[in-house]
Amino acid sequence: MSYKIPLFPLNTVLFPGMPLTLHIFEERYKQMINECREQRKPFGVVLIRQGMEALGPMAQPYPIGCTAEIVQVQEVGDGRLNILAIGQERFRILSLEQDQPYLTGLVETFPLDESAPETHQAGWQLRPWVIEYLSLLSEVGEMEFDPGQLPEEPESLAFLAATLLQVPNRQKQSLLATAGAKALLTEMRGLYRRELPLLRHMLDEDEQPPLGPGSFSLS
Repeated sequence: MSYKIPLFPLNTVLFPGMPLTLHIFEERYKQMINECREQRKPFGVVLIRQGMEALGPMAQPYPIGCTAEIVQVQEVGDGRLNILAIGQERFRILSLEQDQPYLTGLVETFPLDESAPETHQAGWQLRPWVIEYLSLLSEVGEMEFDPGQLPEEPESLAFLAATLLQVPNRQKQSLLATAGAKALLTEMRGLYRRELPLLRHMLDEDEQPPLGPGSFSLS
């Protein structure tokens, strides 16, 4: 099914189910967010392929993004807003339009292909790697972590794991664009197997790991 949606090009990749905080200060995005609030509709978050995030011409986005539902708004003066949004579903851009001050696009939903038995097996294979990674971050105070709070559903686990992993945005975009659930889970397991030794080495050398999700908490 295709539909039209306002697009917000950012230097970040949003995954379904994951939180996103934004400070809205540009007039075009104030208008966009206020219209979304009034009409109770989501906007689309897309990673910038070319251009700037703010105060410039329309940036060119990657073709796969994620819808974001606004769940909290704080007005901070001069029309500026602090918002909290939650990723909802992946979409693929069919065409871009510039009929508004902000970017809009005709998009279609882009759900993960999945085969239930293989997907669940791949999820359980990924889980211990994510637990170890988050446990190490917890040791140095990067985040609070309770293994019991990890999602049971394999797709949700994959999206959480992709959000937390410290890799470049282009690589996260590739993960977001992965067609199948099993393929995504398998690729995530390979990335965690690669990143865990690096994180352990940094801790052994008494170095702080790169700043991760900040205040993001699973508890």
